[in-house]
Amino acid sequence: MAKRTHYVAKAPDHEGIIYYTEEEHAVWRDLYAQQISSAEQYSASAYLAGLDMLSMSDKHIPQCHEITASLMPLTGWSVSPVPALIGFGRFFKMLSEKTFPAASFIRSRADFDYIEEPDIFHEIFGHTPLLTNPGFAHFTARIGEIGSRVEPADYSWLIRLYWFTIEFGLTMQAGKYKALGSGLTSSPTELIYSVESAVPERRVFNVIDILRTPYRIDIHQPVYYVIENIDDLFQAADRDLLADIRQAQSLGLFEPSYQCQLTG
Repeated sequence: MAKRTHYVAKAPDHEGIIYYTEEEHAVWRDLYAQQISSAEQYSASAYLAGLDMLSMSDKHIPQCHEITASLMPLTGWSVSPVPALIGFGRFFKMLSEKTFPAASFIRSRADFDYIEEPDIFHEIFGHTPLLTNPGFAHFTARIGEIGSRVEPADYSWLIRLYWFTIEFGLTMQAGKYKALGSGLTSSPTELIYSVESAVPERRVFNVIDILRTPYRIDIHQPVYYVIENIDDLFQAADRDLLADIRQAQSLGLFEPSYQCQLTG
């Protein structure tokens, strides 16, 4: 997952506090204000329930230890600040230990509506609400456990399961598409696009198919996988994912669907 970024991670002090400028807090406030109404309309009920449980501030950037204090009694998860993008090995290991790696910087106003790399708004507003859900938290830890056991050559295969569920998954509620993935719930533009646009293809949730589907991080996704019932995702955590990776590798990747997709 490591790549170059122009953003600089913010390091916590000896008490675990990260200091943000007033402008950075203002960006959080504006992102939160813009996104909360869309999330209430387009996000899954499981996400909204978790957001309510965390009671995160809409006025300032929450500290990781504040979110940990809420998560730990619910699912045993913690949140730890890291640079924007870390290697797959470290990423999977942290997930296996029920520690969510959170990029510590917040986007600039130039990247307000779309940012390629994860920032603190994506991590806290997007990811942590679903970590209050025991089933979703278990699925996330399970991906970390498998990732800690596979060879580096297998990382790119396993991360697709993370990408198309935890980051960009959709689900169905009362016959309507709802956003489940954090990459959607934290995105001012892709949240509505994923649920309402006629442009992307929406496929039935299938683990083998997901493992075979290429993606890019710099566009709105041309393909989303729809989890009919969120319990199906939780059941997937108990599959033999190592065998699934081998089967997907034997079948090969699908042709990518990148053409003519929106960015920004």
